[in-house]
This record gives sequence, C-alpha cells and structure tokens, in this order.
Amino acid sequence: MESPALLRILLNLGKWRLRRRGLTQSRTLAALVPGVTQVDNKSDFLGKKPHRQHPGILHLPHVRLPQALANTAQFLLQENSVPYVEKQVQALTNYLWSRHLPVEPEDLQRRAVHLEEKILENADSTQTEEKLRGTVLSILRRVTYHWQELSYNEGLSLLYMAARLDGGFAAVSRAFHEIRARIPEFQPQTLLDFGSGTGSVTWAAHNTWGQSLREYVCVDSSAAMLNLAEKLLKGGSESGELYVPGVFFRQFLPVSPKVQFDLVVSAFSLSELPSKADRSEVIQTLWRKTSNFLILIENGTKAGHRLLMDARDLVLKGKEKSPLDPRPGFVFAPCPHELPCPQLSGSKLLACSFSQAYHPIPFSWNKKPKEEKFSMVILARGFPEEAHRWPRITQPVLKRPRHVHCHLCCPDGHMQHAVVTASRHGRDLYRCARVSSWGDLLPVVTPSELPPSSAQNPSDG
Repeated sequence: MESPALLRILLNLGKWRLRRRGLTQSRTLAALVPGVTQVDNKSDFLGKKPHRQHPGILHLPHVRLPQALANTAQFLLQENSVPYVEKQVQALTNYLWSRHLPVEPEDLQRRAVHLEEKILENADSTQTEEKLRGTVLSILRRVTYHWQELSYNEGLSLLYMAARLDGGFAAVSRAFHEIRARIPEFQPQTLLDFGSGTGSVTWAAHNTWGQSLREYVCVDSSAAMLNLAEKLLKGGSESGELYVPGVFFRQFLPVSPKVQFDLVVSAFSLSELPSKADRSEVIQTLWRKTSNFLILIENGTKAGHRLLMDARDLVLKGKEKSPLDPRPGFVFAPCPHELPCPQLSGSKLLACSFSQAYHPIPFSWNKKPKEEKFSMVILARGFPEEAHRWPRITQPVLKRPRHVHCHLCCPDGHMQHAVVTASRHGRDLYRCARVSSWGDLLPVVTPSELPPSSAQNPSDG
C-alpha cells in the first residue's frame, strides 16, 4: 500500500503536469499568432475612469422594449386571437433566419452549363437535346433554393410583430448606441427607415435621441405593415396621438434628390429584395439620401454578412458623387478599415456577426432573456481619419488565468488571434482586454500601425 506522502507527491506531480501542459499551449498560441503591441497611449484615453469603462467598451446591457410598446404588442396579439400563435411565430422565426438570397439568373445559367457538361461526360451520346435539357431542369429544380417574396398581409404582419419586434429593436439599439457612444455630440434631427416594418427603428431611435429627432419617415411597401406600425404608436387604436411625434408613413421612397436625412436605416430589409440589381439600386438611393450615417442590419448569417459586404463595397467604390453632398463614404463600424473583409477572403467563409441580449415581449411562451445575433455595417459621410481605427473584437473573449484570448479585425485588413498577458503587453492593455466583450473596440496599436520611421525602409534593402 502506498504511503500518504507518496500519494501527495504523485498528486502534486499530476497537477504540475496539467499546469505545465496548459502553460505550453498558451505559449504556443502566443507564439503562433501576431500579437498586439501596446495600449493607444497617445492621449490619456482612460482619464480618471476605471479600465472597465475604457472608450472601446460598446456593448449594451440587456435591452428592453419601452413599456408602452410591449403593452400594445401584447394587446394587439390578444385582440386578434391568432390560432396556434406560438407554433406559427416559431415557424416564421426559423424561416426568416434560414432564408438565403435569391439565385441570380447568371448564376443559374452557369450551374445549368456545368450540369450539362457533367451529364454529357457520363451519358449515352445518342441522348436527345430535349431529353438532356429536361434532365438539367429537373436537377436544377431539386438543388436550387426557391426564394419567394413574402407578402405581408394583416395576419403575417401580426406574426412578424410577435416574432421580430423585440429582436429587431435590440439589434438597431446596439447600432445606434455605437454612434452615440463614440460621437456623443451628434444630435440627429431627421431619420429615414427603409423597410420600416413594425416600426422598431423609430422606437429605438426615439429611445436613443428622442430629444433631438423631429422627423421620422417610415417606408414600407406593405400597407398592412404600415397600418400595424401606426397602431403600435397609438397604443393599439386607429385614432389618437402618436407616442412618438413627427412620424410619417410612406409606401415609396421620397423622390426628390434634394431630400437628405441625418440617419438612414435599412434593418432586415435588403434581403427581402428579389435581385442583386434591385438591392444595388436601393443602396445607391439610400446613400444619396444620407447626410451623416447609413445603417444597414441583417441576420448574423453568412448570407446576411455577404449581402452587407456587397452593399459596403458598392458605396465605397461608387464613383457617383452626389451634387448635394460630395463627401466620400467610409466605414464607421464595425470594420476598422475599408479593405476587403478578411472573413470572406479565407478558404472558409465566415459571418461577421454580433450578439445583443434583450428581454423579449412577455408573451406566454417568451419569458426568458434572449440573444439577437445580427450583422451590421454603418457607413458615414466624411473621411476615414475621422474614425477610431482600433481593432474590433469579433468573437467572445476567452478569459484564462493570467492571459486573455482576443480575436481581432485589425486596421490592416487582417484577422489576429492575440493572446494578451500583463507581462508581455502591460497591465493597462491586459486589464482592458479582460473587461472587453464581443463587439467592443480594443484600444491598442497593432504592428502594422507603427509609425513609418520605426519600420524598415524597403529601399534600404
């Protein structure tokens, strides 16, 4: 029988081996990935604030709908007595989340040609052209995503309200919070909401800048949806005063090229358009109508992210200069650069998404807090040097003993997996990283941002 002393030695040896293995893995990760260098100490960025309030902190605590809006939504759903409402809401939620973009005609043509060539390689040479065409069409019907335009009548609009009002409000609130937190002096007066749906953008904007906003223009092609949004603003009645003053409802975008808005928003609406050409036309129109910020939000899926990156590139590469506002565009958030998205340039395509916690409308099936996963891009009029160029945290921060793992999108257009420690990077950066969250900015200078004088001159050989 082994002595107690020997057992203690063996146990301590086992613990030492575990610690050693963990330390080796940590060092290996730190050695494999490019690190960050130092806190951005060009100015006293912390002031007298604690690290947990550093200026890159942008996450919001659990978002909650204004009580008047939550009460009205509950009243309208109860008043209409929708059968099997919980199942229908869940089905619509799943459908909207899993929805893909419509297949473009040229993509369909390429697939057809590829299928035809593949079939001819293996088929009998005597096969007729008509039979070959029939085979190709049959396969295409089976493997092609069949996108359908949703027609929001009164019933579907009500289900959409129950399924998406609170989550949409949470995502838009997070986007607005980013602007307000980084530019507290910005006081918008006018807002245009394209694809306004149930009006969550209006409520979120009023919740953020209620004192300054005086005009909200809500545009939606569905008359039933506009009617529902107006009811939500009037406490559920057809008449009465709007809870938010200055709201106007339209089924078409304002025609005049001279009309601009401080904030232009499209939340979960571009994916409802039937083609890339339609999306391009709408994005260009929305940008022309933007005097300060264009905010685009979609589902936090690969399809949603890719759609937003296409919109971002369209604005940034656009050669058309508005006679009303010749200032170029730059990315205010989330990208700290105007370069191609690194999430789409690797061998494995990834979605750049963020998460916002919120308290849902307390329907009978909807009691627990939820998370809204979304992708966004905020484009601004002006010049890139006007924005912070700190790296963006693109995944949940992993906190470990004496080190922190941060996945960063950096100003040089690359992704970095940085392992931050107090001994290597300094106490300030380590503590800032430790209190940061997914979606925050990390106030650091990365190697690519060092002054030219500190880098080797290529002409020196």
